[in-house]
Amino acid sequence: MKVGIPRALLYHYYYPFWKTYFEELGIEVVVSPPTNKIVMDLGVKASVPEICVPIKVYLGHVLQLVNMGADWIFVPRFVSIQKGQFFCPKFMGLPDMIRHSFPHIASRLLIPAIESTTDDLATSPKQYREIEEKLGVTNAANKKALKKAEMVWLDFRRLSLKGYEVPDAMAIALGTKKPQEVAVSNTELQKDEITLGVLGYVYNLYDSMISLDVLSKLREMNVKVKTFEMIPERMLKERLIGMPKTMFWTFSDKLFAAGYHFYNEENIDGLIHVTAFGCGPDSMLGKLLELDSVKYQKPFMTVRIDEHSGENHLQTRIEAYVDMLRRKKQLNTQRGA
Repeated sequence: MKVGIPRALLYHYYYPFWKTYFEELGIEVVVSPPTNKIVMDLGVKASVPEICVPIKVYLGHVLQLVNMGADWIFVPRFVSIQKGQFFCPKFMGLPDMIRHSFPHIASRLLIPAIESTTDDLATSPKQYREIEEKLGVTNAANKKALKKAEMVWLDFRRLSLKGYEVPDAMAIALGTKKPQEVAVSNTELQKDEITLGVLGYVYNLYDSMISLDVLSKLREMNVKVKTFEMIPERMLKERLIGMPKTMFWTFSDKLFAAGYHFYNEENIDGLIHVTAFGCGPDSMLGKLLELDSVKYQKPFMTVRIDEHSGENHLQTRIEAYVDMLRRKKQLNTQRGA
């Protein structure tokens, strides 16, 4: 039996949990390939034009899994992982979108409803009851698998907090890489070295086709990067407490808090916001942070992407932005000398 997991959306945050969970149940996990033009085109053709590119890409990955012969496709309905906050409506309605877009696979979808008060998905087995019913899993086996998955996912989160980017943290947590084989983003800074706070949902930043591989481009320029998942949850919540108004959506609030954390962190030289065209929450989040960049005297740049974005244009903008920050830092160092 094969369960397919689309390599899109919150795959880039919860994959260590899901992979461990299904494998502990003795089920083979099949993952769609990294996003490419074929996946993108499949998703675009199956979507309405107005929807954001991460959702279009997700649909393309679902179709790829069908072509790969997956018996079941895992499409969780994310509702809430924090009290009083919710996911974007597109996340909540995603399983229904897929059922109605591809009725021929509706009976092969696994759709647990994720409603929790904590970020770690160490949820009660009742949220995964559908897995028991559809795959013939016992309640005892389900609980055991969830517990093991929780341990691996928490290890993944600890690695992120140490400064490992998501793909490396996943590989280490799942045992396919050793910590010494990959670089850490929050190592001690060298003189004149630039550190950027890069804001973006994991499914934008860590999908190299959606983001046009912006993180790799920054690494090639010897820029250190910090992202929201490298900040402890406690610090993000503390940052939100003093705000007169927060966002309605969980991951938008994480980015919102991370933005102001970066503004207040001395070692952060500037911010980049990577956002998908058509994202409603980001249209508010990005504008609020952009307006406050003057107050905090830190440069802020928006990188808005969709299925038509060009890599050369991004490369030029990133290079100019980093060059400006380096010149500014060198000038400040000379004045302070």
